Amino acid sequence: MLEDKNPQKTSLAELGEFGLINHITQYFNLNHSSSVKGVGDDAAVLEASEKQTLVTTDLLVEGVHFDLSYMPLKHLGYKAVMVNLSDVYAMNGTAEQITVSIAVSNRFPLEAIEELYAGIQLACETYKIDLVGGDTTSSTKGILISVTAIGKAEK
Repeated sequence: MLEDKNPQKTSLAELGEFGLINHITQYFNLNHSSSVKGVGDDAAVLEASEKQTLVTTDLLVEGVHFDLSYMPLKHLGYKAVMVNLSDVYAMNGTAEQITVSIAVSNRFPLEAIEELYAGIQLACETYKIDLVGGDTTSSTKGILISVTAIGKAEK
């Protein structure tokens, strides 16, 4: 279960979908010139290049791929990014962007989602990756995280 280090809990319903998106992505910056438009519009805009584009995605499901009684949410956010970046690197590519989609039940307050995104941001900052989009929706139970990584490789 979630460790309750902060007694303050903000319901996600208070923020709404767009308020949540703005809140959890406010500290992400774009690092690549190929990232023309990131989070905040209907779709990301990426600049084409002479290289080949690599795309990979992984879905992590609570109770199947992770157990929150053993894994802090910050670690989960970092792991969710890294399982995708490693796929790009395995193809001898350079990762540049990710999208993150989450489905969250109402048992998670805003502060829990902030912890998850702190891990995502740490991975993005460490590996100079741009968060350029994703989706948020509700879940009847638990949390699901889908990350898609986009990268480039020489032809």
